Amino acid sequence: MKSYLKFRSYLTTEGNERAPNRAMLRAVGFTDLDFKKPMIGVASTWAEVTPCNSHIDVLAREVKQGVKIGGGAPQIFNTITVSDGIGMGHWGMKYSLPSREIIADSIETVAKAQNYDGLVAIGGCDKNQPGCLMAMGRINIPSIFVYGGTILPGECHGKKVDIVSIFEAVGKYNAGKISKDEFKCIECNACPGPGACGGMYTANTMSSAIESLGMSLPQSSSTPAVYPEKKEECKKAGEQIVTLIKKKITPKMIMTKKAFENAITVVMALGGSTNAVLHLLAMAHEVDIKLTLDDFQRVALKTPYLGNLKPSGKYVMADLYKVGGVPALMKQLLQAGLLHGECLTVTGKTIKENLKAVSDFKKGQDVISSFDNPMYTHPPMAILNGNLAPRGAITKLTGLKYSYFKGPSQVFNSEEEAMDALMKNKIKKGSVLVIRYEGPKGGPGMREMLSVTSAVMGKGLGEDIALITDGRFSGGTHGHVVGHIAPEAAVGGPISLVKDGDEIEIDAEKKKISLLVSEREILKRKKNLKSFKLSVSKGWLARYAKLVTGAEKGAILV
Repeated sequence: MKSYLKFRSYLTTEGNERAPNRAMLRAVGFTDLDFKKPMIGVASTWAEVTPCNSHIDVLAREVKQGVKIGGGAPQIFNTITVSDGIGMGHWGMKYSLPSREIIADSIETVAKAQNYDGLVAIGGCDKNQPGCLMAMGRINIPSIFVYGGTILPGECHGKKVDIVSIFEAVGKYNAGKISKDEFKCIECNACPGPGACGGMYTANTMSSAIESLGMSLPQSSSTPAVYPEKKEECKKAGEQIVTLIKKKITPKMIMTKKAFENAITVVMALGGSTNAVLHLLAMAHEVDIKLTLDDFQRVALKTPYLGNLKPSGKYVMADLYKVGGVPALMKQLLQAGLLHGECLTVTGKTIKENLKAVSDFKKGQDVISSFDNPMYTHPPMAILNGNLAPRGAITKLTGLKYSYFKGPSQVFNSEEEAMDALMKNKIKKGSVLVIRYEGPKGGPGMREMLSVTSAVMGKGLGEDIALITDGRFSGGTHGHVVGHIAPEAAVGGPISLVKDGDEIEIDAEKKKISLLVSEREILKRKKNLKSFKLSVSKGWLARYAKLVTGAEKGAILV
């Protein structure tokens, strides 16, 4: 007789004709009793390639134990991860964004093939998290996401350091601003152990977004990786997934348009990464929610920027956890009428119900500002349009003293070209660096520009130049930067027509980015533009380049 909880796994285990299937499952530890329980997939992104994920095998076993306590039959399986930090600045970063699609596809493949009744996924580095959520939305079985947790800060000569510290130290050392000993000290202490990059960079941005979306347990987005509470969260998630199966709560019931607006609100309040735009667009697509760049602009304009967090503030995620975490922020936003409290979550309760027992921020803390004294009076990012980005672009406003920049362009057809010019002191103050053919198709893979932007800051040029690209930025990037320019250069977007010396105007207040060249000249250049030739002809990147959409759609595959 089919168990009422085995909505899908009965196809694998029930009946005489499934005796061979059961024989295989017995070999990996299943018993007669297990065949009566719902089968739960535990998707682990464990790997030794990055500190973000190096501990997730331990967390997966905690989830497995929790599933058993809850009354389910768990199976751990793995998917890939790449390290954004290690891939930065060279060819390897081309695989970062595409890895999101492999993660989503591989989780879908295993969960569908094994007929799981429920899914718990554990992610660490930047692309794990949206990849896991994309799969959850696509297969739409009861699901919970668990964040592997943030890294703790390191220390060098009495100062706290993190991964962005060493990226910026490259520019400082090149400019003669720090000694070789200090350079080595920062390198050796920036990453003291397991966990994802510590500031409000992409990993912590996405974990916060996913919690506020309702797809992870309250507080789990803030907890440091090495804290014992992280293991407890994993065990609770394992128990809770069985409850979700009993209640028949699926991702599409949670991941609604209002839930995505909640996630965007929290990202804006924290001063999160521009990568959240790409990832939330992609996640929304999987659950058939129409989310656009206009939604980000609309929410940003009404959300106070409160997070005193790196890269534009002074604190890291572990500090936010100590004063109350993401739930305390969400409570503050809910009380101000900025969150949709009626949205369902993986607890089986609404956002409002979850936040009833949450304490306010600890008194005297300055990790999160008050509404009457926000961190900044402008949002952390803005969506730009104009003749240089007719389908949109994103500018990062965190930490800027001004929102306007105008200057002559210095054009580079790759990140390497720009970095070489920067290290050789060929970048002129007052100029706009244009890095193109780094979009989803052109890269291919839409590389992050953290190596370049950090070197710019390290060399003290952060206020003297602007940088625009059809590529993207790390959550650790700050300075006057514009990314995600669409259409990208590879498909003949206007950024492909820019020449050295052209005046470019960036006006964040007016939400405009303009190439100050006559329309007649632009049409002439377009007519003479040579067709783009992809740098790869075989393998995953070649297939990715053929299938990927523009950044304005989340760089999804169609």
